[in-house]
Amino acid sequence: MNTNLEYAVYMAVIYLRISRDDGDKDESDSITNQRDLILNFLKSHPEIQIYKIRIDDGYSGVNFDRPGIIQTMEDIRSGYANCIIVKDLSRFGRNHIEVGRYTEKIFPRLGVRFIAVNDNVDSIRNDLPGNDIIVPFKNLINDSYSRDISIKIRSNLEAKRQRGEFVGAFTPYGYRKADDNKNKLVVDEEAADVVRYIFSLYLQGYSAYKIAERLNQDDVLTPLDYKWQHGCALYSYWRKRQKGQWDHTNILRILSNPTYMGTLIQGRYTTPNYKVKKIVQKDRSKWCEKVNNHEPIIAPTIFRCIQKALKNDTLTGRSAEKLHSLAGVLKCGDCGANMSRKTVPSGGKKYIYYVCRAHKNNRKVCTPHNVSAEVLEKTILDVLNQQIRMAQDMEALLEQVQEIQYKQKIAARWERQIADKEEQIQKYQKLRIELYEDLKMEILSWEEYEELKAVFEQRIQEAECALSILLKEAEHIGEGKTDFCEWINEFKRYGSLQQLTREVVICLIDEVLVYEKKEGEKYPRIEVRFNYREETEMTENLLEELKLLKPGEAGVHG
Repeated sequence: MNTNLEYAVYMAVIYLRISRDDGDKDESDSITNQRDLILNFLKSHPEIQIYKIRIDDGYSGVNFDRPGIIQTMEDIRSGYANCIIVKDLSRFGRNHIEVGRYTEKIFPRLGVRFIAVNDNVDSIRNDLPGNDIIVPFKNLINDSYSRDISIKIRSNLEAKRQRGEFVGAFTPYGYRKADDNKNKLVVDEEAADVVRYIFSLYLQGYSAYKIAERLNQDDVLTPLDYKWQHGCALYSYWRKRQKGQWDHTNILRILSNPTYMGTLIQGRYTTPNYKVKKIVQKDRSKWCEKVNNHEPIIAPTIFRCIQKALKNDTLTGRSAEKLHSLAGVLKCGDCGANMSRKTVPSGGKKYIYYVCRAHKNNRKVCTPHNVSAEVLEKTILDVLNQQIRMAQDMEALLEQVQEIQYKQKIAARWERQIADKEEQIQKYQKLRIELYEDLKMEILSWEEYEELKAVFEQRIQEAECALSILLKEAEHIGEGKTDFCEWINEFKRYGSLQQLTREVVICLIDEVLVYEKKEGEKYPRIEVRFNYREETEMTENLLEELKLLKPGEAGVHG
């Protein structure tokens, strides 16, 4: 490691580094301690003068993309310095390959004197016995130490996630860390009121764009500005204004964040290993998801209904203040296309109708399926009130049923669904294996093999994801965390409805199908499919088994 170059005076860069990610100890490895030790060392080396002190505070030693290291090398290559001094080899780096590349190749080629004080390393001294063996060995030990610390940190974080502890640096908007426990989420009421307001506006039919406009008009602080105002050191490289503005992406991010219904999802991203810092997304089945983990801001039933509504195809004009009540829910019963709303002026009045969008766009496709908005909405309202009365009747009957009977019925249903998904996964895995046999026998071409393999792998992944959700639900049932009358409570809370609102539609209705009028019919057939169909049917079956309800007596349940 001898540079074979000696100078009368050396211009030195003192390099200091500390990182808790490497397991550095606050006392012995502090920046102040490193500086004092090196300055004391220089008292006995008058040939070395200090050019600069470079510091990397909070940077891991496993990679060399550190500001202090980059600046140090620029000092060397610019000719301002020809000596680097560190407290020990681990301060320079914990990647034994990279450290060896610098000390054995780069520094000798650039004529740089390298000194690691505590390790007794000085590249211009030939009289230090064993350095050729000891230095690489120490580099390897430092590297191994960093790897062990990385494993311990990963394991510790995963254990905290499994316990439902929050391990993020910054809490989601609407929450803060508890005063007595930094891993516990508690509701931040000031921001939570804004979150509730956003969900309330969406339930009223306002789009994400319109909600953002309203928040900007009301001068509500954006999540980033709110955190800044409350002393949080959170920064954004994309900030363009002194004061932030709400936009539709902020709104959609809040509307789709399951944290607000009390579910904590962590561990979505990781890095391949302790040396490679590239962030990659983990498979959905490997995320850590904890249901009912903390106090929700939004009721889980409402949150889930909004997630379904967000996926619906809802179109509205720019001038429209909000969506009509049936947007994205009303569909043609024959072709499945959404129904479009149109206004027809006649005799000085305006009449509103719904028509099949597919037919409206192409007259050769489907049929008009014309239906008056007044007739349609009255029919839906009547059916909704029937469903609400049926839920109330079922609740009265369920009071006669023991909770254990209900639990057993639900558990049996989940077991059947879990078994079906497991069977489905095995079927697709078998088909994927058989594909390779077909390829070997030249029944399939390589292109066909790759295409079909991708299809089966996608289906396996979807089935595994569904299975993971089912297993979590089954676990909550076993722990008694599931409200078995949740669907009844949802219908009951609206009471006797006088008008059809967007909120009622989102929370209670899955879809409404309109079929073409048959000859002789005054109105088309309208089918209302409600949310909680499985729960309703299961409850009805249980009551029939217990002779508390006659078959078909429950009435319409979509």
